Amino acid sequence: MSDNSLVTKLDRCVTRCIREYALIEDGDTVLVGLSGGKDSLALTELLARRSRIYAPKFSIKALYVSVNGVGYDSDTEYLKSFCDGFGIEFHVKSCDVDFSNDKRKSPCFLCSWYRRKSLFDFAKESGCNKIALGHHRDDIIATLLMNMTFQGSFSTMPPLLKMNKFDMCIIRPLALIDECDINAFASLNGYRVQVKRCPYERSGYRKEMQSVIDRLLEMNPNAKSNIWGAMENIQREYLPNRPDTEL
Repeated sequence: MSDNSLVTKLDRCVTRCIREYALIEDGDTVLVGLSGGKDSLALTELLARRSRIYAPKFSIKALYVSVNGVGYDSDTEYLKSFCDGFGIEFHVKSCDVDFSNDKRKSPCFLCSWYRRKSLFDFAKESGCNKIALGHHRDDIIATLLMNMTFQGSFSTMPPLLKMNKFDMCIIRPLALIDECDINAFASLNGYRVQVKRCPYERSGYRKEMQSVIDRLLEMNPNAKSNIWGAMENIQREYLPNRPDTEL
């Protein structure tokens, strides 16, 4: 795939995702959660490119959340320079996480929860009505399989999640893009991806679940497309369904 065709493909995927799932409307102010990884850098750039198109008209801000007590930080000067290149406001906010205070939750869950809370708080303070996260199609499918395997629920991270309690929406404009294409896009643009040194990074099952997806792709190259389609083609009559019973 040529450089131009890759960029065109990703632009079209983002546009399609925005339209099909009604992610962005005229007048929205979108806060991008910019961690410094390739996914969030690609999200920032692709949304910036999309914002230059006439409709819908929306503005973008970016926030890097630094978690104290975790063994890595991103180069915020690089992230600011990156955002400046697209005319995007860049902000930094820090938060504290005490992993010893709640043994019921994993460190990854707690870190994610505090980061998300910081994003919500800043979005409210700065007049943003939507928060954009850099999850791609592989992330969403892996989460579906993990929830089925470990939680017994058919659920995942949707492209659009309305948080009515907080009067906020979470959007995932990269939801229709494969990770391999984001890797190629990051390489094409020379992203200086931040190196993680998190001591808890190996404690989850996400990487193992990715190997399950790779095995499914060996069995059927259309596995990811079919799994995505299955989430939108729920045939309840062919699933276990307990009839209502009178107490």
